[in-house]
Parts: sequence; C-alpha cells; structure tokens
Amino acid sequence: MQLYQTYTELLKRTNFTPTSIPKNWEDLEKAYASKSRYYHKLTHIEAMISSFEQYKNELEFPNEVLYSIFYHDIIYKATRKDNEEKSAAFALQILPKKTTLSSALVYKMICATKLHQKSEINDINWLIDFDLKILSSDYSSYENYTQQIRKEYKIYPDLLYKPGRKKALLHFLENDFIYQTKTFREKHETQARTNIQKEIKTL
Repeated sequence: MQLYQTYTELLKRTNFTPTSIPKNWEDLEKAYASKSRYYHKLTHIEAMISSFEQYKNELEFPNEVLYSIFYHDIIYKATRKDNEEKSAAFALQILPKKTTLSSALVYKMICATKLHQKSEINDINWLIDFDLKILSSDYSSYENYTQQIRKEYKIYPDLLYKPGRKKALLHFLENDFIYQTKTFREKHETQARTNIQKEIKTL
C-alpha cells in the first residue's frame, strides 16, 4: 500500500487526473508482475524509492526522478536491447498535457539507466546510483540478485549467458567508478567491486 500511496501522491502533484491514477497503477503493477520477471519487479522499485527517500533533499528535480524510478523498467524483455527507450516512450505517452513534469528530462533519466554513465545532470547520477545500489549489498543478497537475473535470461544456455554476464561485469570494473555520486562512491564502491569480482570467479 505504501508504494501505491507514493505513486498516487506523485501523480496528483504532477497534474494527473484522480480518475486516471488507478488505471495507470493497474498497468504498472501488471507490467512489473510479469511471470518472466524475477528481479525487475516492484520490489526493485521499492528499493530504489527507499534510496530516493534517503537522498531526495540532494535532488533538484525530485518529481522527475521519482516518476523515472516507477517507469524505468515498465518495458523489460531479456531478449531486447531497447527496453529503456521503450520504457521512456511509454512514460511520456501517458503524461497529461498540463503536467508539471519535464518530459525531456524524464526521457533522459530513463534512458540513462541503460548505460549508467556519468551525466552533467546531477539528478541523473543519483538515479543511476539508486538503480545500481544492489551491487553493494551483502553478498548473500547480491547472490540472490544474480540468481534472479539468471532466471530472467533463462532462455540462454550457460554457454551464451556466462560470457555475456562476465563482459557486463568487467565493464563496471573497468570504469573509474561504478557509482557516479561522491556519496555512493564513499559508501558503496568498495563493496560493489568486491561482490562483482567474486561473481566473476563463479562464471
């Protein structure tokens, strides 16, 4: 219920009509409850919102960030490479004409969750750090996350999955930083790198 309340309050603040909110929530809930999802579910959204609540005073555009959190994975298919772009398009499509949200900023924010690269827009750096916080969890939770991701890609045999996963993980390690905000680097960078290195050894 807390998630629905947060969602409802956001949409009311940004000029969605009260009558449109239940249907939009129903569509969102249905998408994230898809049987093909094991990690990219509403629990992932809840975790990101927990980080958002902790750091929202750091944000210049909190409504855009929160809206992007809700919609950044609305479209998610393991076989596609345009999930973020399609999610961004979906998020813009349902915006009311007189919304207070910046559609251009929402689009940039959601698309930024594809590559997780440093942005000149600081709120985007916070958003992508919220998205990647799972990488720095305790190893038991991290391991559970990796198993959930593996299930989402279950159509691929290990022969294909493991090299692809390893390549993605090495990309994180090759960057100067995994996290883009100073706060997340200081708090979470070391643990995230340790977890990733440990997973690579299992592949």
